[in-house]
Amino acid sequence: MSTVRHDDLAGRASATADRIAEMLAVPSPIEDDSLRWRTQSLSRGAAGVSLLHAARAHAGTGNWDRVHAWLKAATFAPLEAGPGAGLWFGAPAVAFALATVAPHVQYERALQLLDKVVAETVAARLEAAEARIEARRRPARTEYDLVSGLTGLGAHLLRRDPDGDQLRQLLNYLVQLTFPVEADDMAGTEVPGWWTHDIPGGRSPADFPHGHADLGMAHGIAGPLALMALAARDGVIVDGQAEAMDRICCWLEAWQQAGMSGSWWPERIVLAAHRDGSVLSGPTRPSWCYGTPGIARAMQLAAHALNAREWLLLADRAILNSLSDPRQLVRIIDPGLCHGWAGLAATVRVAATDASTSAIADHLTGLLTALINTAEHCAADGLIDGRAGAALILHSMTATTIPGWETCLLIN
Repeated sequence: MSTVRHDDLAGRASATADRIAEMLAVPSPIEDDSLRWRTQSLSRGAAGVSLLHAARAHAGTGNWDRVHAWLKAATFAPLEAGPGAGLWFGAPAVAFALATVAPHVQYERALQLLDKVVAETVAARLEAAEARIEARRRPARTEYDLVSGLTGLGAHLLRRDPDGDQLRQLLNYLVQLTFPVEADDMAGTEVPGWWTHDIPGGRSPADFPHGHADLGMAHGIAGPLALMALAARDGVIVDGQAEAMDRICCWLEAWQQAGMSGSWWPERIVLAAHRDGSVLSGPTRPSWCYGTPGIARAMQLAAHALNAREWLLLADRAILNSLSDPRQLVRIIDPGLCHGWAGLAATVRVAATDASTSAIADHLTGLLTALINTAEHCAADGLIDGRAGAALILHSMTATTIPGWETCLLIN
């Protein structure tokens, strides 16, 4: 795993992570009852902050008492196990946090109880997905995505129960999701099986009159691709998995765009673009959640799973192009994991290890510098959008002992 070795820079990173960890030493009291839900959020709440302290405790630079305090805060309110639950929220989020901590402390009993809750959630989601497929309806992104859907639940199962039947059932579902289907209102036009009629947050329904296909790691097809690739890397393979990964990679290759500074991917494809091959102007910001680096990391993982050097070279070029394009980099305006410097640094760090070229690793110093300079300016506390995530990446880029928290981003 690539790490930054420059002593001065590593020292600055460690010192910044230390200061943020001190800021987050003790959970703040929840004074507003409407915010109780945040405690069980991997993204914004105590469950996510516990991962920062767990990583530091594993490495010997942190305090296990802080881990316990944040995990206790994460269970302050009854855990959500209904439709809103997923890898980043509710019982699965707390289960993921506990699984990260479990090798060194005694949370096994609580994990066993949460295992049953997660298993029931997965079973219900798979049953609902099967009913949707039989009814020939298009999926919501929350059916399959990383944040709330089956891909995120599969990421937890891959860590917690890789030999279980449920993970294989879930992978079979993802394989089926990759088969093309006929567009609902365009007879004779085929679209990908993950084509959805969801309206992205903050967008007008008029922009998506016939639905769209999402490419991103957080809510799009890059997440399922990464999960299938990571499962294959661990020897968990179902019929059609390799072909499904290849179908997604072919689709991503077809929609890769050529710009003045190299290749990039759009965030979404609407039906008009699907018909004539055009996309809106770009590129977008080089984020983990929707940008080229996150999509390319998923393809990179698939390339290794498929032993497909052409996909690896394509992914590596895309990552390098995004890191070398000032027009893309200037769009990053915060330190967060989701769409900021921390997410880009985390993605590039793992991508550098699996790349066909050492040139990707050459960018780590610049990314770490940008993260150090912005990390303490983040007002939010959480893992995905807050300073806990920034501190976790600063720790991870200079530490030698790192637990498997990166699975919640499906980058490793």
